Amino acid sequence: MGSSPSAPPPSAAFVAAFLGQAGAGRTLPFAEFMALALYHPDVGYYRQNRPRVGYGPGTDFYTASTSGPIFGELVAAAAAKLLRDAGRDPAQHTFVEIGAETDSGILGAVTHPFAAAQTVRVGETAALAGPCVVFSNELFDAQPCRRTEFRGGQWREWGVQWDGTALAEILLDGVVDPPAGIAAPFPEGYRFDRPEAATALARTLAGQPWTGLFLAFDYGKTLAQLAAETPAGTVRAYFRHTQSNAVLDQPGEQDLTCHVCWDWLANALRTAGFAEPRLDSQEAFLIRQAGEHIAAVSRDEASRLSPRKLALMQLLHPGHLGQKFQVLHAVR
Repeated sequence: MGSSPSAPPPSAAFVAAFLGQAGAGRTLPFAEFMALALYHPDVGYYRQNRPRVGYGPGTDFYTASTSGPIFGELVAAAAAKLLRDAGRDPAQHTFVEIGAETDSGILGAVTHPFAAAQTVRVGETAALAGPCVVFSNELFDAQPCRRTEFRGGQWREWGVQWDGTALAEILLDGVVDPPAGIAAPFPEGYRFDRPEAATALARTLAGQPWTGLFLAFDYGKTLAQLAAETPAGTVRAYFRHTQSNAVLDQPGEQDLTCHVCWDWLANALRTAGFAEPRLDSQEAFLIRQAGEHIAAVSRDEASRLSPRKLALMQLLHPGHLGQKFQVLHAVR
């Protein structure tokens, strides 16, 4: 993993930003490289003024929000049901979308039952207070992660080095602690990509003075799955709708993701006083919590294979997004 031999070199602007942060050693821990590649104000991927999500020219990936207003409708219906089930009134809650790709967010074209809908764009700080629905879609998988590997009975951490012509992986000096919650030995060479920044972000959001519903759509794995099923780690790059392991290629021009650890996020919510968090597949969550809305759409579109019906199928079908994504939710 790392870079591909045929990849173009990083831009001069990115190299300058990298060296400015790395200093004389020309080396950064992978997490700092990932943060630079995604969020640097001048060269970061998520700071570029260009389309990233969708099916149009120049986009790199699609997600549930690409399906159009139907996704917002289902999320609104599910969130309202969860609040009512907890004895809360949706009309007293503000729907806050964290990491929204657009200013209007997923509820921009949707009639909803909430007091208001707000968006917090990438790079903006969320200030949460009072009754809220705190919603995110693929927010946590886009947070920087540490890359570690089990070698010689110990955990080592990977970094990224500029060798004068290209970026390359390099093992950093010293050893690091085992991943949180993991004590058993691992096979030699097992990589564990640690989504610690995602967990820290969950703590920050949960630690603010608000009540209501936490609702995160994302893709991830349990701690047990990460410890047994992903020996090469989970960091991936996305460019022009192609997934690759060449995570050092064209930094700032391609998306980088890391599977979240659902156990770590759930523990962050428990610590902040939330009721027991629940994890579902996207398919199961939407059917269980927005079933009435799904039934109504199915009836309305029964006689035709409309774009709206196709979007609903894409969101629910296990071969599309229904099983690719999971939903973590909890009430406080």
